[in-house]
This record gives sequence, C-alpha cells and structure tokens, in this order.
Amino acid sequence: MSILIFIVVIVALIVVHEIGHFIVAKLSGMRVDEFGLGYPPRAATLGKVGDTLYTLNWLPFGGFVKIFGENGGEGEARSFSSRPRILQAAVLVAGIAMNLLFAYVLITATLIVGAPRSLSENEIATAQHPELIVANVLPGTPAALAGLLPGDAIISAKDSGGEWHAVDPESFSAFVSGSGGSVITLDVQRGGEEKVITATPVAAVAATDPSRYALGVEVLTVGVVPLSFGSAIVKGASVTWNMIYATAVGLWHFFYGIFTLSADLSQVSGPVGIAGVVGTAAAAEGIGGLLSIMAIISINLALINLIPVPALDGGRLLFVLIESVIRRPIKPSIAHAMNGVGFVFLILLMLVVTAHDIFKIVLG
Repeated sequence: MSILIFIVVIVALIVVHEIGHFIVAKLSGMRVDEFGLGYPPRAATLGKVGDTLYTLNWLPFGGFVKIFGENGGEGEARSFSSRPRILQAAVLVAGIAMNLLFAYVLITATLIVGAPRSLSENEIATAQHPELIVANVLPGTPAALAGLLPGDAIISAKDSGGEWHAVDPESFSAFVSGSGGSVITLDVQRGGEEKVITATPVAAVAATDPSRYALGVEVLTVGVVPLSFGSAIVKGASVTWNMIYATAVGLWHFFYGIFTLSADLSQVSGPVGIAGVVGTAAAAEGIGGLLSIMAIISINLALINLIPVPALDGGRLLFVLIESVIRRPIKPSIAHAMNGVGFVFLILLMLVVTAHDIFKIVLG
C-alpha cells in the first residue's frame, strides 16, 4: 500500500509540474506536440486537441510535455527555440512555480482538514488529540541518561507526592520542579508502544534558574486544530514561505557538502525512504499527514529543479540566460553533452541515496 500511495503522490507532483510547462507554452504561442501521463512506451492515445496529442504510457512514474523545438534545431515560428528567450525562461520557470503553488494549496488544505502541529496555549483547549511531545533532550541531563528521546509522547508522570495528567508544558515543568529531586516515573508512548521511564530531576540544569529542578527536556503540545477557510489561506502562505526557506537552506548545505566532500547522507532519503515516510504519514496521521508530506516533497521537487545543473529546469534556464548574453544559441552538441553529464550526476546521486535507504532498512 505504501508503494501505491507513493506512486500516486509522485505522479500527481510531476504532472502538476508538467502542467505548468504546458500552460505557459500554450500561452506563449508554442506548439505542444504531446502531453503524456506516465513515461513511454505508449499504452494508449486518449485523444487530440488542436496540435496536442494526449497519451497514457506504461511507466506510471510521472508525466511529460513535448514542446516542438525544445531541443533546438527547428526554425518554425511556433517552436520553443524560435520564441523570445523571456518566453522560453517563463516556460521553464512555470513548472517550478506550479509545484510551489501546489504546495501552498496542499498546506492550506492541511490546515483546513487539520494535521498534528505545535499548539499555542490558547489552542490546547480546543485541539483534537493533544499530546505533550519531547522536542529536544539536552545531552548529559537526567532525561538523556534515562533514555528519553525526541518524539516521545509523555502521557503521565508521578512521584512520591502525587501524579501529573495534562498536556501543557507549563504544568509539566511545574510538576518536575515541585518534585524536589525525588524520582519521577514517566509513562511514555514511543512508536505506538508504551514505555515506563524513571528519571531523577536535578538542580542547575536550566542556566536561567539554577535553583529549579529539571530533567533537561524541551516539550511542546502537539495536536490537531482545523482552521477556517479564510484563516487557512492566510496561515498557509506564511507556513509555505517558511517551508520554502528552510528547504532552500537545507539543500544549499547538502549540495555544498557534496562538493566539499562533507555531506551527511544519513539525513537524506531517496525514493525508498520517501515511500516509507509517505506510507507512514498516510497510515498514522490520515489525510492531513499525507497532504503535509506531499507539500514538502513538492517544495523539494521545485527547488531541486531550480538548481543550475544540466538536465534540470535550472540548467536549461541557465542555457537560456547564457544565450541571451552571447546573443546566439548554444551549439546543440555542447548542450546535449552537458545535459548528459548532468543526467549521469543525478542518476549517480539517486543510486547512492537509494542504496543508503536500503542499507538503513536492512540494518535497522
């Protein structure tokens, strides 16, 4: 089921990307010869509208748009290579823009449907399924020594003086501080399993209040609070922007690490890892979780395509910019050679991260 959901997600994201190219190419007066769902060989012809043939293909991993003259060489006025370079650039950027717009739509839908997220104090009372989640564990503290991990949900706690049953960080911190250093027993849920963890708070963990007893954890309340349509539209814009910024920074550090031989592949997932994440999100968090993961993948797909590597939209956009400066087309032989090198680089990178995904599964 995870693989099926993954295929549907990837097809949707790639088709959205190609629709961007398709719409702007049509608006720019370019001749679009084919819009295909899936990749060849062709399984069926769905029909023809104007110059465009709509097809269904056997390899169900995306889609494509075939624009007349996109590889150069054709001199007809409606070919990609014959249109003004500003229009060529617009067609290339359109796929990226569509993925970002689609991510915004998905995030807005997620906020309307409701998906687990960090809650403010005012939202806790109206939230669905609120939980107190461990966000961070400070090294060398009682929490770390006891085995608490980020992502653990603290269900309840008790010491010699009483018990704690709530979901807000303030009351939990007050309970720990009020223990006076006595042993605290925590009921924790981790990965669907309940665990009992004991820890002894100590003073001087928090530099801002050395006299207060603490375990050394940062906790936050996570729950589901669906937003109204209007609120979701506004909130969705800010959430989307923050996700785009965070993704861009992460990709910058990753590719910088590749070229400086310092990349940490342990934090990277390929198709196998993404398929697992998509399946887990759909099973554990429902439609809201699945839409969130789709939005994240859509943003990654957009920004990766913007990288100026031959064989990506960003590489083709770079060619267009170079041609606008030198005022003549790049020789097709040079463009094909550079695209080939870029394609080989991307395939090698995909093989490395896929092998890494498999090793993580095999080795647990």
